[in-house]
Amino acid sequence: MATLLLIDSSVFPEGGSASRSVTAAFRTAWEEQHPDGTVIHRDLAADPLPHLDGVAASAGFSDPATHTPEQQAAFALRVELAEELERADAVVIAAPMYNFTIPSTLKAWLDQVIIMGRTAGETPSAKGTPVTVVASRGGSYAPGTPREPFEYVQNYLEAVLNGGMGLDVDFIVPELTMAPSNPAMAELVPLYETSREKALQEAATKVKALAENLAA
Repeated sequence: MATLLLIDSSVFPEGGSASRSVTAAFRTAWEEQHPDGTVIHRDLAADPLPHLDGVAASAGFSDPATHTPEQQAAFALRVELAEELERADAVVIAAPMYNFTIPSTLKAWLDQVIIMGRTAGETPSAKGTPVTVVASRGGSYAPGTPREPFEYVQNYLEAVLNGGMGLDVDFIVPELTMAPSNPAMAELVPLYETSREKALQEAATKVKALAENLAA
């Protein structure tokens, strides 16, 4: 059975979140393609993970046989997250832009799931797994725009997910999401609507391609 790992991180519910709308559409399309499959859903806003601390970090660099009870408990969570990633045939991650970068809850997931010698390093355990990142943002940070230098979501996640963990990363970018609620952006509403529809179509197209690749 095909397994999808879905990571949501928006602080807003689906009706008020551009990234959740796209990940929900992705999930619906995935379940249509894989009615007997499994979806592992991590909602990092509703159920945030602890930030990596010294206990959990040190456990990742020491022999499990030497772990203290505190290290055992902390490392058990990291192993659980790693196993979820390793089981997945595909991953979709919601990464809305907050203050020019990803939500701290998503950073916490990354810090916990990245284990050198397992999910990262010379032979990452989930290498090649396709990952779709829904990188929503209130404005536009596309190449050639005034705010292009402030794009720290795609650049960062490409480096971490692909460069560090060997995952096959693709992006869906719904932009100008503040246009409907910001009077100063009223003239950009049509562009926002076009971007939103494009993102939803890309989600459906991506799922179809993934299903074809898994069936091959």
